[in-house]
Amino acid sequence: MLLIHADSMSYEIKSKTKVAEPLAEGASGDEMEEVLVVFTAVESMDQDRPEEIVRRAIEEISGVVDQVKAERVLVYPYAHLSHDLAAPKAAISILEGIEKGLSERMEVRRSPFGYYKAFDIRCKGHPLSELSRDIRLDEGQAESKALEKEEKIESKWHVLTPDGQLVEEENFDYSGHKTLKKFAQYEITKARAVDKVPPHVGLMQRLELVDYEPGSDSGNLRWYPKGTLIKRLLEQHVTNIVRSEGAMEVETPIMYDMAHPSLSKYLDKFPARQYSLKSDQRRFFLRFSACFGQYLMKHDMLISYRNLPLKLYELTHYSFRREQSGEVVGLRRLRGFTMPDMHTLVYDMDAAIEEFVSQYELCIRWMEDLGVDYEVGIRFVRSFFDENRELATKLVERIGKPVLVEMWDERSFYFVMKFEFNFIDALDKASALSTVQIDVENSERFDINFTDNDGKKKYPLMLHASVSGGLDRNLYALLESAYLDQQRGEAPSLPLWLSPVQVRLCTVSDDFLDLANEMADDLESREIRVDIDDRPQSVGKKVREAEREWVPYVVVLGEKERESGSLSVRVRNPREIRNMTAEDLASEILERTKGYPRRTLGLPREMSRRPVFRG
Repeated sequence: MLLIHADSMSYEIKSKTKVAEPLAEGASGDEMEEVLVVFTAVESMDQDRPEEIVRRAIEEISGVVDQVKAERVLVYPYAHLSHDLAAPKAAISILEGIEKGLSERMEVRRSPFGYYKAFDIRCKGHPLSELSRDIRLDEGQAESKALEKEEKIESKWHVLTPDGQLVEEENFDYSGHKTLKKFAQYEITKARAVDKVPPHVGLMQRLELVDYEPGSDSGNLRWYPKGTLIKRLLEQHVTNIVRSEGAMEVETPIMYDMAHPSLSKYLDKFPARQYSLKSDQRRFFLRFSACFGQYLMKHDMLISYRNLPLKLYELTHYSFRREQSGEVVGLRRLRGFTMPDMHTLVYDMDAAIEEFVSQYELCIRWMEDLGVDYEVGIRFVRSFFDENRELATKLVERIGKPVLVEMWDERSFYFVMKFEFNFIDALDKASALSTVQIDVENSERFDINFTDNDGKKKYPLMLHASVSGGLDRNLYALLESAYLDQQRGEAPSLPLWLSPVQVRLCTVSDDFLDLANEMADDLESREIRVDIDDRPQSVGKKVREAEREWVPYVVVLGEKERESGSLSVRVRNPREIRNMTAEDLASEILERTKGYPRRTLGLPREMSRRPVFRG
């Protein structure tokens, strides 16, 4: 497919070929404005799985429509894109399927197949106005059987209260639990796709943190220096947390053989869409978690009961899931993402529950450090819930508010229980951040065993934990949370430890650059991120721009500050102006960021030296 976003497209039918489909009476051409023109060649290999080709084509076209905000689509048969064409009847059927599927969400027309036509097109010329997509099922995505099961599985929904009451979801009184209700509605309806751009997208672009990458697949983003700094701090913090709990850090490949007997079985147990590719006549998939490499590593290890609990941890750069186009928007749901994964081997179920509660506490700590509100979802196989109701109540009591419970009569996946901490955004969509699962089958599937004190080989149980969840999604939650704060009349901001610039020094004139650099040197020596607005602009404009960039502390430096040593500091959160010394300012920042990782400024200190990443 060659996709061109055009101001206008018109065509006139000249003559037909011997494979032409019948024309509607009076049809001679067409004209459309504000249109995404999809020049399409249906190839011979597409005939084997036409329904899947149609679905994939609709996904790709819908994704481009969302990106360029096209108002309508023209599907235009264009045989010249390939030398290996499908049979005319098969090609027409696939084109009709694409037209029909797209028409459910937008205005779509299709140019007739098998005619010579003259056409005029006026391309818009923006960076995304000319794109190509090549859909090949043998190299595109693999579907797991678990995805089919997830669609068909029957869930029973309840709300569990801190006092242990299990209430059927439809009978629960949501008074005072507005976001829990939104979370429940999202989970039950499975309304994953978005119909408008979430607020965080504009913020991530305006703040020059993250942006779309037109040169890659949808859901694979570019990170600018300030965004990269935030991501590295998140990475360092979650790594420090799990390593402090005894996790051993490892690194594993991102690509695995789909024919590997254990891996292929696991793929069908995990509800995710994988990228797949061929190399040397073998078919591989890109990992969607660190599970695969850690399983194979543990299979080869010699493990004693004395080593348990045994924790391996990897921060995966990158993991991949081929999410559906309508769901891939901004940072909420990506195709290429950074995921910290920890897997813990434990002796038995008692040990698993003990470790589960411990890791639950780690996840609570993470959410508190992130500083965003969240709702809790816990998922059980019913028999496990019935046997461990006291555990479930204990988890809810720890949170201190009702949680959503999903119950399955039968176990369709590899786990008997898991929890997720979910952020609810401005569009009422829920996104899981922290999660832990109790896995009861993969140790045996991958022949991961340990030697017990009686000398016999036994299979451990395993916990899957991502204390932070996808780190890209954490930034999404922070930005959406800041937007919601702004809607409530509060100053939008990031946590101080994550703010790309913690202090901005605004000079009244170049006469005070020495003072600014002296102060900046001192703050930098204490690992505080500081920059200097040395540009030839008014102080008012400098301060307003610092506000617009959410800088937590803004200091104006002029003659008064040089003579007195006292600083008038604009504090963002809470909004106030305070008189402080440079020492007071440094001490306050160090106290507020105590226990968090530190990292130097990711940009030139002087703002006059910085490029603009997004014009």
